[in-house]
Amino acid sequence: MNAASEGPVGQYFASIRAALGGLEIFLGDRNSPLYRNSVVGEVVVPYLARLKASFSCWENRIGFIEQFRISRAESGFPVFQNVLELENDRQSAAKRLSGIPPADALRQEMADFILRQKSFPTELQSRMAERLYLEQIGKGEIFSPFIMPETIRVAVNPKTMRPYYVVSWGAFDGTSTLPMVYMTLVEDSSEKIVSLLVTPDGKLNPDTDIPLPVGGLLNPELASRFDDFALKNSAYSLTPVTIATNFDRDFPELHPKQLRRIVLGPFYSAGITENNARINDILSKVRKTENAWLLTWTVQEVFSKAERPAERGFWSSTPAVEEFHIDTDNLEATRMGVSSYEKHALVPHDAYQALYATGEAAAIFGDYNVHVISGNQVISEV
Repeated sequence: MNAASEGPVGQYFASIRAALGGLEIFLGDRNSPLYRNSVVGEVVVPYLARLKASFSCWENRIGFIEQFRISRAESGFPVFQNVLELENDRQSAAKRLSGIPPADALRQEMADFILRQKSFPTELQSRMAERLYLEQIGKGEIFSPFIMPETIRVAVNPKTMRPYYVVSWGAFDGTSTLPMVYMTLVEDSSEKIVSLLVTPDGKLNPDTDIPLPVGGLLNPELASRFDDFALKNSAYSLTPVTIATNFDRDFPELHPKQLRRIVLGPFYSAGITENNARINDILSKVRKTENAWLLTWTVQEVFSKAERPAERGFWSSTPAVEEFHIDTDNLEATRMGVSSYEKHALVPHDAYQALYATGEAAAIFGDYNVHVISGNQVISEV
């Protein structure tokens, strides 16, 4: 048995596994709010799978390197160093595996050691854990510091006669230690792309085969530049409107009509995180430790309310410019730099009852949409 399976470390992994599993159930429900109104749920699912794979790798890694730190006082997620180490190990996994005996050979060695020495083969167990870890990280997609953009939808806006794409990418912010998923709806006015993708009657050209998802932006002439832009403009410290404005400025042929950012976290776990004393105090009263957690996430959106047309003068010309809407009547929306936002909280039934019993549920959840998980069912808007 290693450190990952017992004590606070084991409790943390069990809690985060339950939380991400619950979020997966919620996102997989076609009746959930994130499915009814948008493709948010569908977009987030693959990134959630990556995050679950990362936690599984971290849990295995503790079997041979007993070092794992989380941001206890802030996000409740692992510190950025852990994310970087996974990425480095992923790149060197094949080479390192070649220097470790096969799993069957290690098991035989362990059995022989126990019979011969009458004690537990700690060193061989450590090598086995490393092998399992490297095998897993070598085949699975993890939540890297930056996950490259891909185009997941293509259609045509019949009003502008331009094709538009839904593009998504991911980032794990090193300062806030929060995993984030970005998605943008962008129109493309590049002449080559318009002639290739749009029919005279404003439909998507059926003769152009687009095997979605496509790695990167669908426009090949701009794809590399867009990858670089996304890498440099995915920090949590940048507001969505700042990112959208930078995008609009840097690509005259592209017109971002909507940008969403889904921020996962903070995560609260009784006796482990210290990010909210009142919540942690209440969670500590939950009878089963595996139900003593709370996961929050925020969906931020900024959209264009109008496009100022391009101006072509004799001496100079200016490209088309998007006018992004900010809800200035809402202080929180103004602070976030968004048109709108949604805050969500997922909590096990036991923990919700404990929070509700204190009479402080309304104060704690405030403007959050609360989702309660019980077994394999999530009940929303409680």
